Amino acid sequence: MRSIRAAATGAVVMSLALAATACGGGTSGGDDADGSSKTLTYWASNQGASIAVDKQVLQPELDKFEKQTGIKVKVEVVPWSDLLNRILTAATSGQGPDVLNIGNTWSASLQATGALLPWDAKNFEKIGGRDRFVDSALGSTGATGKDPAAVPLYSMAYALYYNKQIFADAGIAKPPATWDELVADGKKIQAKGKSPLGAEGSNVSENIHHVFVFAKQHGGDFFTADGKPDFTNPKVVDAVKQYVDLMAKDKAIPAGNAEYAQNQSVSDFAKGKQAMLLWQSAAANLKSQGMSDDAYGIAPVPVQSGTPGTGTQVNSMVAGINLAIFKDSHHLDGATRFVKFMTSDSEQKILNKAYSSIPPVKAAQQDPAFDAPATAVLKNTLATSATALPQVADESQFETAVGTAVKDLFADAAAGRAVTTASVKAKLEKAQQQMPAA
Repeated sequence: MRSIRAAATGAVVMSLALAATACGGGTSGGDDADGSSKTLTYWASNQGASIAVDKQVLQPELDKFEKQTGIKVKVEVVPWSDLLNRILTAATSGQGPDVLNIGNTWSASLQATGALLPWDAKNFEKIGGRDRFVDSALGSTGATGKDPAAVPLYSMAYALYYNKQIFADAGIAKPPATWDELVADGKKIQAKGKSPLGAEGSNVSENIHHVFVFAKQHGGDFFTADGKPDFTNPKVVDAVKQYVDLMAKDKAIPAGNAEYAQNQSVSDFAKGKQAMLLWQSAAANLKSQGMSDDAYGIAPVPVQSGTPGTGTQVNSMVAGINLAIFKDSHHLDGATRFVKFMTSDSEQKILNKAYSSIPPVKAAQQDPAFDAPATAVLKNTLATSATALPQVADESQFETAVGTAVKDLFADAAAGRAVTTASVKAKLEKAQQQMPAA
């Protein structure tokens, strides 16, 4: 998913699980005879450089939907820092929207509450069928063996963005393919007075995304095969340490980035202050900040050795945004028609082009526009070397606990405190203790 995401606390999630049945959902207006509504409410996630940009992208499409169906959609673009807690509160109070965006990594957690409409075969048929969507996107829509809690809307993957001029000035001919190469390139870049790599050290979800990939590359997992937390697995500990060491030992990430949580690393890259950025679908954001397309290149995220692929060669989580309906919305028919519209081939092309993301709908993904340099790497990564975060009910608590542990480790690194295997293990052990009891 994109930008800043604050995962909910375990207590809030547990309260939702108890109260989800109280969810009334939707607007206060009356239904038509067929169960649809003339007005729907929609919570959209902040995908663009600002909420204003999102409204500029979305409103023409919502007007188009109203013209086609007679159904008006009231949209609110919700910042990532507020979105999950807003969803939880809405589900508890029954004062939620009809349709909403959710980060795809939240799918299983929100599914476990029972608040969202299950997308069984009958519901999928209403929007054209499940087989319209690519498998990688469907893999982040809920727990294995259950009907999805949402449908894919935007697909994304991480890539390495690099400043061509900074690389040329440092005598670097090509982007790093391994982490050792990145660290070595970083020293050359620092010698020219620039910062090598940006990070959002205080953004718990960005932290999770990166340490998840590092764990995969080390052959480790944060959960056992039966879904139990395994945060102190030695391979996981080594993976987290390697990521934090990009600041603590290698000095590739500036110490000041330990406090970043509002996309400051993207702005630093756009302004030419740093040479590299690990980000999801950044092209539209960079353009909005005045960085020309030819000023940077896009490459796969580095691996330990060799080239990206499956297993220990994974280099991205399957990122993206899903579209969900509150199960107890009073306007299910209208809401379903809106989901069908937003996931139609034509709208998928329009929306994903606007956000530099990849359509999770197969037919739309074949559009030549998604073979352009800004998206070709992302498309290939999703197809060949990305994997979904754990689709477990406690995923949001996992993001909070481990993401905060990594945030604290970055704070230690920035303050000059030693980041050792023992200190990493201690932070992860504390994080595991915060997880709900089995």
